[in-house]
Amino acid sequence: MTTFKAYIYTILGASCWGLIGLFVDPLYQEGFTPWEVVAVRGIFTFVFLMIIMAIWFRPHLKTRIRDHWIFAASGICSVAFFNYFYFEVFAQSNLSLAVTLLYTGPMFVALLSRIFFKELLTKNKIAALILALTGCAFVVQLLPSGTSSIPGSVILMGVLSGFFYALYSILTKPITKRYSPLTITTYTFLYTSLFMLLASPIIQKVALFTSPAVFIPAILLALVSTVGGYVFYTTGLKHLEASKASILATIEPVVAVISSVLFLNDYLNLWQLAGILAVLYSAVLVSRKGRRRVVGEKVA
Repeated sequence: MTTFKAYIYTILGASCWGLIGLFVDPLYQEGFTPWEVVAVRGIFTFVFLMIIMAIWFRPHLKTRIRDHWIFAASGICSVAFFNYFYFEVFAQSNLSLAVTLLYTGPMFVALLSRIFFKELLTKNKIAALILALTGCAFVVQLLPSGTSSIPGSVILMGVLSGFFYALYSILTKPITKRYSPLTITTYTFLYTSLFMLLASPIIQKVALFTSPAVFIPAILLALVSTVGGYVFYTTGLKHLEASKASILATIEPVVAVISSVLFLNDYLNLWQLAGILAVLYSAVLVSRKGRRRVVGEKVA
């Protein structure tokens, strides 16, 4: 595959993720809560992934039993809760705010990697941390006015979505050399779906899925904004450096913001747009490799 095609696949994957609001909002309109939408996304995604694995990647279904606590932790502690807080901010505020606060995730990855994996906290990462915090302050309107019309609980949930989003990278890092990304994702969603079947009242709403107004958005949420995004992104990732892929992935919030403004009646002022750009650039800084001052030493 050419580098150009790899770029296209990566951008397509991130764009699929960015369209998520178009499929979540119809479910809200039909009376689903954010917690129930997490269940819909988790269960439908796992079904599609298992079909893909069983037909084309059956050997990748083999795992070690002792690794399943990691799959369970990533599926419950990360995927279930980052989706919940993300969807809750979307429900209580708007998608633009939700996706911007979610993108504090790379900042948390850098901090947690320093704690658990002793990775260097470079000048780039420190600058990214400051930039992300400043950008978020503009998005939630703490800057430049010093006050915000957005409830503190919503801001907190947005930050928590970024934190739990970051946990996925931290929790799954020890097994990335043993399993393919597809295997890790499939078993992660296995435990997400099992947890949500037990922890949500989604079973009580099974009858609603006979309606196209519910079934179609549910299918598209899983197939386009989860499975499709993953397949396209990882296809491109195979032929690109991870740092380049992560930079290209910042198209996700751009697509989310544009779609929310065009189709979900979101409104953003210039200060908020500047804040979004600051958060996006902080994600780029985190993924940048520092220059080598001497052999084996990376500095920003």
